[in-house]
Amino acid sequence: MHPYEVAQTLRTRAKHESIRLNYGSLYSVVDSLVRRGMIASVETVREGRRPERTIYAITPIGTRELTDWLAELVGVPTKEYPQFEAALSLLAGLPPDEALELLGQRAIAIEIRLAQSEAVRRAARERGLPRLFDLEAEYADALARTELEFVRGLIADLEAGTLDGVDEWRSWYTKDSEPRQWFPIEEHPT
Repeated sequence: MHPYEVAQTLRTRAKHESIRLNYGSLYSVVDSLVRRGMIASVETVREGRRPERTIYAITPIGTRELTDWLAELVGVPTKEYPQFEAALSLLAGLPPDEALELLGQRAIAIEIRLAQSEAVRRAARERGLPRLFDLEAEYADALARTELEFVRGLIADLEAGTLDGVDEWRSWYTKDSEPRQWFPIEEHPT
């Protein structure tokens, strides 16, 4: 394929839903792959009045690198840093009632996203798309269902007041409370 065709194919197959893609840098990526011997030019074509397009194919070195890279991605779990995990680590920076409201909004957004994704996946199956080509969406939905279950449980704990530490957290946001230092900081003379 030529780079423009690659971009169109990725868009058509909705790969931007699973992989962060910057279509603007695609030609730079192609140049880098050529320099590293991962792909090679196989022909240059011109259709009508369109500009010439160079068509590339993967090389044996590129195939080997792709296989090694995918094997590592599939076989070796790595620590990822989801934004929601970071937000949870700092949740006490919000007043508890505001956090509760925002968690409720998140739960609704996840429910909507799941309903949309499941409808798309169902339509794809009805049109004959093999499950193999939809695994990333299936995985994303499984993660979303797990997150939704967690968020609903956290909401229930906050509403019931059963989250350990919630009373102290609430006290930080009462009108008569003094500002709290979350992490004591020692002052060092300079």
